Amino acid sequence: MVATTAFLFPGQGSQVVGMGKALADAFPESRRVFEAVDDALGDPLSRLCFVGPEAELVLTRNTQPAILATSIAAHAAWTANGGPPAAFVAGHSLGEYSALVAAGALTLADAARSVRARGNFMQQAVPAGTGAMAAVLGLPAEEVARICAESGNGEVVSPANYNSPEQTVIAGHAAAVERASALLRDAGAKRVVPLTVSAPFHCALMEPVKPRLAEVLGRCAVSAPRVPVVSNVEATGNSDRSRIVSLLLTQVSAPVRWVESIRWLASAGVTRVVELGPGRVLGGLVKRISKEIEVLNVEDPASLEKALAAARGA
Repeated sequence: MVATTAFLFPGQGSQVVGMGKALADAFPESRRVFEAVDDALGDPLSRLCFVGPEAELVLTRNTQPAILATSIAAHAAWTANGGPPAAFVAGHSLGEYSALVAAGALTLADAARSVRARGNFMQQAVPAGTGAMAAVLGLPAEEVARICAESGNGEVVSPANYNSPEQTVIAGHAAAVERASALLRDAGAKRVVPLTVSAPFHCALMEPVKPRLAEVLGRCAVSAPRVPVVSNVEATGNSDRSRIVSLLLTQVSAPVRWVESIRWLASAGVTRVVELGPGRVLGGLVKRISKEIEVLNVEDPASLEKALAAARGA
């Protein structure tokens, strides 16, 4: 039986110095992706991906286009080497922009400029030290949401990423996240891990980003996607060109519904996912969400060769 494939694209946190270099060295299609992003941004982002320094790469304004470039470079290598096409695409947070490029809905240049702006706006929305995020392990998502609602005391704290049945990330004001973290531990969470982030993503504190990002996205050429793009906001496939920008704007302050997204893909008949880009975070989450889905990844020539062999064997 031929597998039904979905492409998955990672979000912030997957970056690592050296990412994409081996792909760019091995495949002209991948190299052209990095060159195109450098041209769109007017700076040598590819050098930051390939050699660092890490202190620059981890800045949100750089991380977001850097992961986008590496993800699309992996997608280009997969396609150029005869990898089977996807029936659906999805991305985690920032990765939704990569998914839209892969589906032909956004140009690479527009996406690169948009995520550079998005990173800047997110960084500027909340003063340093005001916000925080934490990963909650071992509590049901409904319980996490309930405890967040009880912990606000006039401040923001809410689920930001529904990553797996066992992992929900929360975000908001630093003091509120701390209060919620203590209550979550008392409620039986196995661990509550503070995350090193530059801003509290996917919560109400990101609202100031939306009007500024709307101006940037309004200048982008948006096309109908060639395959449905699973949005973080609705966790279902979208093929309507007219809804893409509004979904990206809503996504800024809404939680990433990753568990529901993977379950929707499974219900739509997906039997294999290929994670395209740095790291294997999403593949690990998929294994916790749906045991039936085969997980492949492409981040360098070695993983590409292995993934292609597995795909051709089915």
